[in-house]
Amino acid sequence: MPIGPCRALILLIAVAAASLWSAERQAELKDEQNVLACIAFGSCARQNQPQPIWETIIAAKPNLFLFMGDNIYGDTTDMNVLRGKYKQLGEQPGYQALKKICPVLATWDDHDYGENDAGKEFAPKTESQKVLVEFFEDPKESPRHNRPGVYLSACYGPPEKCVQVILLDTRYFRDALARRTTPRLPAQGPYGPTSDEKATILGADQWSWLREQLQVPARLRLIVSSIQVGAEAHGFEQWANFPAEQRRFFDLLKETKAAGVLVLSGDRHFAEITRVPPEQTGLKYPLYDITASSLNQALRNVSPNALRVGETVPDANFGLLRIDWSQADPQLTVEIRDTKGAVRLQQALPLSALNAE
Repeated sequence: MPIGPCRALILLIAVAAASLWSAERQAELKDEQNVLACIAFGSCARQNQPQPIWETIIAAKPNLFLFMGDNIYGDTTDMNVLRGKYKQLGEQPGYQALKKICPVLATWDDHDYGENDAGKEFAPKTESQKVLVEFFEDPKESPRHNRPGVYLSACYGPPEKCVQVILLDTRYFRDALARRTTPRLPAQGPYGPTSDEKATILGADQWSWLREQLQVPARLRLIVSSIQVGAEAHGFEQWANFPAEQRRFFDLLKETKAAGVLVLSGDRHFAEITRVPPEQTGLKYPLYDITASSLNQALRNVSPNALRVGETVPDANFGLLRIDWSQADPQLTVEIRDTKGAVRLQQALPLSALNAE
């Protein structure tokens, strides 16, 4: 059916408005009003259980919340079931209140992807992606509507206070896990390092995209990985199961001279801070991996980690990053807080400590 003049004009206006919205949004994110001084993050929320932690998160007054995976426990190939479980999360009063005070950005892990420990072989992954994008209300301009995988980036604040958030997708392209060949000790999982150096976590397109993102000017870069990047081999899902990919990640940070990098991760049902020293990464600064998990579950039998800084938090928890931009060398304070708001772990450091030069 031919498009009449009025309808054509409406379509042109809609297209122009969408383009304008996108341009305005970019400008808005980069202005002084969008400086991030407090960022909350967490993972692993049972949608059918109480989630009192949202009240504590809201009390911290974050400018942004990062959902790092297992945002629900979908575990299904039925997209109607998956939507129903997201609906349960959406009906949590605390989550509704959070959305009113700050934006929410999200990636996924295995359970909201649809199957425990699943990778690229998960058949309805395209449909699952549509459900995630729909629930988290990505704008029409979001590449996640048309691009395979839920990886995404955003920059907040003017150049001198710019925080770049990079959400990785560790599911859509990931090759098969390898079973461990050594005896399984207590608190260790069933997986070990793969001998296949071509096995991937991110896939070719996402690796190319990540290289581009690491060259975008920013003072601080938060790289969100649903699984731990830095922890030493514990046999559960982590980057250490793919040694070549882990090395590629470290090398890419070095090659791009990416400064101000903090890794945020989830999945483990306990919180910890991992510090990977420069001699293991080739960087000129230590790489911190801040693991915050779970939002409403507890795990007592935690895994060993020789690179751990301080203790673990096995109770329900969330992460909080506070940035003091008032100083010439901005001060970062990373905290793990429990449901009552008590600070259980803390790491303070100047932004210059994450400098690649």
